[in-house]
Amino acid sequence: MAEIQVALRFGQAFQGALQAGERRIAIGKEAGGFSPYELLLGALGSCYYATFVDIAKKMRLAYQGAEITVRGTKRAQAPTTLETAAIALTIRGAESQKGFERASQLAARHCSVHHTLEKVAQITLTLRFEEGESPA
Repeated sequence: MAEIQVALRFGQAFQGALQAGERRIAIGKEAGGFSPYELLLGALGSCYYATFVDIAKKMRLAYQGAEITVRGTKRAQAPTTLETAAIALTIRGAESQKGFERASQLAARHCSVHHTLEKVAQITLTLRFEEGESPA
């Protein structure tokens, strides 16, 4: 089992930093700080995309890039766990759309953060395509 460690440092207010090695992300209500649920949705989107990239490589899917938007809602009653999450994956510059639907579904199935969150939240996935960047 691989151990993962982060450190969080705060003053007396909810303003601080998340650190992993030399990397640092601001946390808190001040400008530039991320909230806990923004970090959670970011973890879902980044885990999903890392898994998608591995699958796309194995399937030899060619594309120029991607954008992921993750929206979530929290339950109104305590504990206010995540209730829904919607992942929107936009693929830019795909040579063909064939195979991407399967790759996106496999990524959801194999993403460990997705597996963790689907125990409390309903997660949906939308796949879109955009034209690629035109050469200059």
